[in-house]
Amino acid sequence: MPLKHILGLDHVVVTVRDLDASARLWQSLGFTVSPRGTHSPILGSGNYTIMFGDDYLELLGILAETEHNKPTRDFLKEREGIERAAFTTDDAAAGAAELKSRGLEPLGPVHFGRPVDLPNGGKGEARFNVFRWPLDENPGSLRIFACQHLTRETVWIPELQSHANGASRIIRVEVLADDPKAAAEHLSRLIDEPVTQQDDAWLVPSGGKRADFLFYD
Repeated sequence: MPLKHILGLDHVVVTVRDLDASARLWQSLGFTVSPRGTHSPILGSGNYTIMFGDDYLELLGILAETEHNKPTRDFLKEREGIERAAFTTDDAAAGAAELKSRGLEPLGPVHFGRPVDLPNGGKGEARFNVFRWPLDENPGSLRIFACQHLTRETVWIPELQSHANGASRIIRVEVLADDPKAAAEHLSRLIDEPVTQQDDAWLVPSGGKRADFLFYD
């Protein structure tokens, strides 16, 4: 039975070593990039977002080393790129409880926020409730979590959703894995969505009309 409180892909976290340089690169590709955000001292990270209709890309970099961001720092020792995928949840507490009822031990939910520079020159705050699947449940080395947006108006800002290159949504998330079939089946079990073979890849929908995951070798 599908998870009741998971509504499909929310955003993809693209982890980078040089946050500002990466933002300039994505801008050069025709994307509208948000002003830089700064997370809490506990998280020790900063981000830029590239907003679409129902989903977005998050460029994330480490600003200060903390215990919390050690997995991200370990990832960056090996490579840059897609480190995590977030699913939209309408109720983080209920979503975490649902995972627990299925024998998983979710991390959270936790509440956090970050300041936002608004297009009119004002200041706002983006606030979230988040829970994570256990760290060792990472299909194809992709960590997954769920995000409940409490202040969509400070994240989905209309001025940030128009892109010179015409991009409007994430269609699919492509993941390279040593065993793509096993990785796809792993994700399928975690989010209760079917897995099917598609040419040389294994496909798992994220839910609703949101992006699909495709696993390749």
